[in-house]
Amino acid sequence: MKFRFVLVGSMFLAGCQLTGQENVASTTNTPDAPEETLTQVAVTSPQQPVIEEVVVPVITPQTQEDVWERIAMQMQMPIPENKRVNYYRNWYLKHPQHLETVSKRAEPFLYLITKRVEERGIPLEIALLPVVESSFDQFAYSHGRAAGLWQFVPDTGRRFGLEQNWWYDGRRDVIASTDAALDLLEYLHKKFDGDWLHALAAYNTGEGRVFRAIRNNKAKGLPTDFWHLSLPKETSGYVPKLLAVADVIKNKEKYGLNLPEIANKPVVEQVEPKVQMDLALAASYAGLPLSELQSLNPAYNHWATSPDGPNHLLLPKDNIAQFKNKLAENNNKGIKVTRYKVKSGDSLGMIAQRHNTTVKVIQRANSISGTDIRAGQHLLIPVSVKDESQYSLSAPQRLAKLTSKKRGDYKVTYEVAKGDSFWTIARKNDVSVSSLARWNGMSPKDPLHIGQDLVIWKKAAEGARIRTIVYQIREGDSLSGIAARYKVSVSDLVKWNSLKKSAYIKPGQKLKLYIDVTKVSA
Repeated sequence: MKFRFVLVGSMFLAGCQLTGQENVASTTNTPDAPEETLTQVAVTSPQQPVIEEVVVPVITPQTQEDVWERIAMQMQMPIPENKRVNYYRNWYLKHPQHLETVSKRAEPFLYLITKRVEERGIPLEIALLPVVESSFDQFAYSHGRAAGLWQFVPDTGRRFGLEQNWWYDGRRDVIASTDAALDLLEYLHKKFDGDWLHALAAYNTGEGRVFRAIRNNKAKGLPTDFWHLSLPKETSGYVPKLLAVADVIKNKEKYGLNLPEIANKPVVEQVEPKVQMDLALAASYAGLPLSELQSLNPAYNHWATSPDGPNHLLLPKDNIAQFKNKLAENNNKGIKVTRYKVKSGDSLGMIAQRHNTTVKVIQRANSISGTDIRAGQHLLIPVSVKDESQYSLSAPQRLAKLTSKKRGDYKVTYEVAKGDSFWTIARKNDVSVSSLARWNGMSPKDPLHIGQDLVIWKKAAEGARIRTIVYQIREGDSLSGIAARYKVSVSDLVKWNSLKKSAYIKPGQKLKLYIDVTKVSA
């Protein structure tokens, strides 16, 4: 409410002030006060309504609480009415537990992947590619030798800067492989003149094959869009699968899908200790279980980061300060070093294998360039602070877990010999090449090495009950006598124990046997 004060009579106000007061009165359209009034009068004007300004929050993908919503709001690829898309959409809707598992695996990584996709200005559907490629399993390995969230094969990985060695496989490095995958996809998008479906198909099967399919259609006067190309079965389903999962996530309320939320904020961050780090020591510094640290850093194959780098670690944001403080308190100590006295017959290779490290690491630790060592010499050996079995997600421990999984009635171990291949070993043992590779966590395309042990699962005869025993050879024993006693063949004994048929056996030696307890009592 406004008031107007008028003083009439002999006043001490200056004339210019009176003029100013009159100007105010004229602008407010209020009447002048009567001249005879000697008292101060308050004249009110009608009360004006108070208008409160309402601030409406701007809804953006970045302000969502759930990163799935952030992605969904930005997806723009058209979803065609197509039987392959319909098939995969129905599959995802009939198996909601699959996307629940995917969501749990994606939780540490999806935000940072989404951010990187946004920064590139490419379709947000790309952030869902690991759902199709690996089901967000950071340790995934395919029959085609592809590894990691983005499923890089070795050659393509190296081509896009992903180092691969005994210590480190960049194809499983979450940040490095994401950047490499986006580089590859942008390259393919440009190569195929801005056609994302062609680029995605090429990501799966190779650009050459897609170009050939396009040329063939052109020659026949056929359309050259993705849906009309003749491509391998896997690729023909690859793009529809991505579009189907994008549609399901974008319209999850419509389809009645309850997808676990993932916080739309960074939960992990990369740190650079600048020294080779024992993963157990790093986990201790950060206050994390070793298995959690390994799951966030799946690129490290063994117990430590690479001696030559990279040494970066992905850690939960809440644990980074503690990690840095503990590392500083321990004078940047990253690994434990032990003193080893060389014995007669030792070689650097043998010592490295015994200590689960490499010759190069021992050479560097001792400032030697060659491999000559002598008995009595002392070497410094970088070693793990925990037993190897405690690094449960290292490559050897993952393989041990995989090969122990029961795939048949009994298991035998085969030692690779000169001239062996997956095909010859599979034929010799009456199993398929694909099964042999799968049982050993390999691809049929992977190279084999002489002396390498392979697990082979066998089926027992109908009605047989197979048990594994370890037999200790006694004085006077022979392979034929042991075989006869346990109703097995000499060739099986030789195969099960990687022996030569003419091998000499001696008392105290142990043999593994797989016997049918319905035929013999051990």
